[in-house]
Amino acid sequence: MPDMGDMVTFASNGTDARGYLALPDGGSGPGVIVVQEWWGLDSGIKEMADRLAEAGFVALAPDLYHGELAEHTEMDKAGELMTSLPPDRAGRDMSGAVDYLAESDATTSDKIGVMGFCMGGMLTFILAALRPDRIKAAVPFYGFPSGDSQPDYSAIEAAIQGHMAENDDFFPPAAAKELEATLQGLGKDATLTVHEGSGHAFMAPHNALGTTDPALAAEIWPKATAFLHGHLG
Repeated sequence: MPDMGDMVTFASNGTDARGYLALPDGGSGPGVIVVQEWWGLDSGIKEMADRLAEAGFVALAPDLYHGELAEHTEMDKAGELMTSLPPDRAGRDMSGAVDYLAESDATTSDKIGVMGFCMGGMLTFILAALRPDRIKAAVPFYGFPSGDSQPDYSAIEAAIQGHMAENDDFFPPAAAKELEATLQGLGKDATLTVHEGSGHAFMAPHNALGTTDPALAAEIWPKATAFLHGHLG
């Protein structure tokens, strides 16, 4: 399907970054950051931004790889792009995207949401901890921080509705439930649901891993958008 949105440029800690911006039919709505998978700012992430726009949101997907992109057959390249992504630059670009939405005339609320997939699911938690002043709702899909990449979870002010895969070697479900317990132990409004029988990337429109589950995606999507509207307006 053709893209609904356009590429825009925004300030990122003294430099410029770019992202894909999709607007709802009415031209305005609550703002949501969409964080890419390890492929980059690909057709799948643009489609998710378009779908958020169709649901009434102003959706901005920052290009964290600054123009680099892995094809869906290039898993090695995708892995290299992900592991070589400077975390501080990713944080700056996501934070700049938050400010762009917060300052945009199209955005109707000073509360911003974030939705991320795979690597973007992990970065969703990092952005929520980095920008608790603005990020008030987070929807991570099959991704969360692990190892040395843990943010300060106590800083998070966003409500979190996470959707994780049962069959996932990248982000194991047991670790997801451990993180849920940690967040709830800190008094956070966080639920990380592990969907029975699902595989990593079950929402992905491109089905690069052969794990896309259209029925599950159709079940989850209205819950995710209602959650965002409930917390952002």
